[in-house]
Amino acid sequence: MSDLDFSQEKTFEGIPVAPGIAHGTLYIHHSDDEVPPCIELTEADLPHEVQRFEAALIATRAQIIDMQQRIAVAIGAKDASIFDAHLLVVEDRTLIDEVLRTLEAKKLNVETIFLSVANRYSDTLSKIDDPYLRERAYDIHDVTRRVIRNLLGKTGRPLSSVDYPHIIAAQNLTPSDTALLNREFVLGFATEGGSKTSHTAIMARSLDIPAVAGLENFMGHLHEGQTILIDGYQGCVFINPTAATLEKYGRIEVQKEQVEERLSELRETLSTTLDGRRIVLSANIELTNDLPAVQESGAEGIGLYRTEFLYLNRTDYPTEEEQYEIYLKVARATLPHSVIIRTMDIGGDKFVGNERKEPNPFLGCRAIRLCLENVPVFKTQLRAILRASAVGNVRIMYPMISSLEELRKANAILLECKNELRGEGQAFGEKLDVGVMIEVPSAALCADLLAREVSFFSIGTNDLIQYTVAVDRVNEQIAHLYQPTHPAVLRLIKMVVRAAHSAGIWVGVCGEMAGDVSLTPLLLGLGIDELSASVPSVPRIKRAVQTLNQSECERLADHVLNFDTAQEILEVVEAHAREHYGELLG
Repeated sequence: MSDLDFSQEKTFEGIPVAPGIAHGTLYIHHSDDEVPPCIELTEADLPHEVQRFEAALIATRAQIIDMQQRIAVAIGAKDASIFDAHLLVVEDRTLIDEVLRTLEAKKLNVETIFLSVANRYSDTLSKIDDPYLRERAYDIHDVTRRVIRNLLGKTGRPLSSVDYPHIIAAQNLTPSDTALLNREFVLGFATEGGSKTSHTAIMARSLDIPAVAGLENFMGHLHEGQTILIDGYQGCVFINPTAATLEKYGRIEVQKEQVEERLSELRETLSTTLDGRRIVLSANIELTNDLPAVQESGAEGIGLYRTEFLYLNRTDYPTEEEQYEIYLKVARATLPHSVIIRTMDIGGDKFVGNERKEPNPFLGCRAIRLCLENVPVFKTQLRAILRASAVGNVRIMYPMISSLEELRKANAILLECKNELRGEGQAFGEKLDVGVMIEVPSAALCADLLAREVSFFSIGTNDLIQYTVAVDRVNEQIAHLYQPTHPAVLRLIKMVVRAAHSAGIWVGVCGEMAGDVSLTPLLLGLGIDELSASVPSVPRIKRAVQTLNQSECERLADHVLNFDTAQEILEVVEAHAREHYGELLG
């Protein structure tokens, strides 16, 4: 069969990045890079060019903020924060000043100058070993396209303008592309580039759009209007699927729908293993808009309420009263269950009013470090949480604790806030539980020390894995090294559980591992007491727990802790999960 034969079924295998099955008409999305004409200018033309450039930067910044706000409302602040790096690019004085200097020296139209300078920055960064800087290269390219379009007065054809049901095929999709997808018509997407941990993949999962990435040599086999089927469970894509293929996947879709119906019946049941061990099953949320979905999912409260969105996309700090009203609303809506409010977990590059730029914010002044450097802002949040805790079901949690000293400093500030509120006659929960996130290896290794001074632990597996194996999880080049079942990660989790239980406190998991049903037997076997997952994952995790036997899970965990590699562990754990609830897995 010829590569250019567009009539027969072709199968491609890639990386499954967002679960689900989609079948429909193919829409091919080409990058809308603009190549501006090169125009010579006179000295008298330069002031006008500078004005045009400044206007384009302002327009670009407004567009990025608009996208960020739409994403924050639709799927949460965590996904919206992807665009913080884009804002840094459009506000980068080094880049802007070089454009202005080059404009003065070469006297060419500003589109040509900006494209040349930005491309040079992007090319340089893409060759640097540091994964954070390589990620910035892609951000620069995305922003460059937008600035050039604004300078040329062109809007491009956004994906949101496609007004019929379709599946998108592209070499890659930028975060900007994904943010503007029209969910009414987009059935799924398939890309040559990307990985499970890319920004676009993360957003696809949040949008609940089936997606496959990493499809090598894919685009050359397509033409628009073909029929396409994508399997986001296994990472397969079929062009011109045969009747047999459609029938096969039709049966799979019916089976999945039946599974979803059975899962919906679990809402009022408890997550208890076959041999009677109760696992608390909570939900992670970011916005108050998520509260109805939490109740519908059957979650037992909120195991992680991220407060970062309150601090994003604004020129001032949220007031105590503003925060109090929001926390109170969440607490009341969660009754009779509890809500764990995490203090702001943001980096130095995202903090309101902070002009400091850090070369590597993942290892910089972020989360609790930032709070301890900005005590007045921290106290404002703590006072608001304390006041909301008068409802009786509020717990507080500090992120990224790396030492006992940090915990003690945070608790000392919390005590100051309590004393202030008492003096003012303000009510608060005197027995408020205080916990910490274990997401830094130093915290896991010192868990026995931390456990003496807190009421609970919650393991943030996303960062714990990233910091333990030194892998940037959004770096496509090394994403395969981001392994939740890495022996070192599992040993740290086991160490944390042992320290918590020895001190008489409970320990949960609130990272992505908590929402992965293939890993549920392993987490139960390691002794985890609570799982807090994304709202859509809650029914699946509940079903998984109800089909497992705690004693078997413990024997499984003891067995795999002796294995040498992450892959060996994963295969055995997945086999155990498939044996008990294969219908929940791809």
